[in-house]
Amino acid sequence: MPDQSPGVPAAPGVPAAEPIGAFQAQFENRWPHLTNPHVRALAWLLDAPDLLDPRSPHWEGRIASLGPIAPATIGWLAALEQDPAPLLASLGNKHYSRLGLYAEKLMAFYFKEHGQLHAHGLQVRADRTDTIGEFDFLLNEGNHLVHIEFATKFYLLDANSTAADFNGLIGPNLADTLGAKMRKIFDKQLSLAQHPAAQALLPQPVARAQALVKGWLFYPDGVMAMQGITQQHCHGFWITQEQAQDLPEQQYAVMPRLSWLAPLKTQAGIDKTLLLAALQDATVPIMVAALRTVGDWLVEERRGFVVPDDWRAQAAQRRHEGVLPA
Repeated sequence: MPDQSPGVPAAPGVPAAEPIGAFQAQFENRWPHLTNPHVRALAWLLDAPDLLDPRSPHWEGRIASLGPIAPATIGWLAALEQDPAPLLASLGNKHYSRLGLYAEKLMAFYFKEHGQLHAHGLQVRADRTDTIGEFDFLLNEGNHLVHIEFATKFYLLDANSTAADFNGLIGPNLADTLGAKMRKIFDKQLSLAQHPAAQALLPQPVARAQALVKGWLFYPDGVMAMQGITQQHCHGFWITQEQAQDLPEQQYAVMPRLSWLAPLKTQAGIDKTLLLAALQDATVPIMVAALRTVGDWLVEERRGFVVPDDWRAQAAQRRHEGVLPA
């Protein structure tokens, strides 16, 4: 993978991504009949734009894409909305504390139901105590396998950075960047099938290894175009707690982590006063959705993170400490 520090700015004349909130309107127009949150989340995973542009030479052909959703899959999702029991059984009664694991389980269900899944979460060990790595997904494709590393990521553009720097896209918990994540995937995870211990587990050769990355990016002041990022990617805003005082008067929701994938559809919202009260003592970024009324439902109009007023300073300190790449 090429050096991540300086990305390449979009060429003059390349339009910026769609306005914040455009994707949510498109999603509701396309999937108005989906109200089960798990089915909606799966529909988003299958139908949302890729976060990374598979056609960009920056990724060297190592980014996977599910492509346009097939009519048969649209019908399959509609049937799941009517009877979600198979999906619920696949998820089980487990409480998912990690959004990435929850998204993996949804995708594993899809791959299995469509006859593609060879293995999910297959660990590769040198011995009982030494784990080499783990295949997120091994998919059947003819007489060979395809290795897919799957990630759902949410990053905020550092206001002190530019959209040409993948390390300027920072996780809300200030623990990683898009640049660091992709270096790890490219340099370590996608080479797992080449390890002798992995080859001993595989009944067929792995024809290719690619990363499938879905997610949302959040901007402090308008959306920036960037090579390597899909122009139509899902995006929102981020503001400080002080700036949240200027949010418009409308219905809102504080979004629990497991609801971060698809645009929210709910019957319970709060007004601006209650939202500000919920945000008042927050010490970590909080995802919020601004809602509009559609029939008996409140549907997501736009989304964003409200961060502590010192979030920028915290990010700078993490860079200074070496926790985040400079």
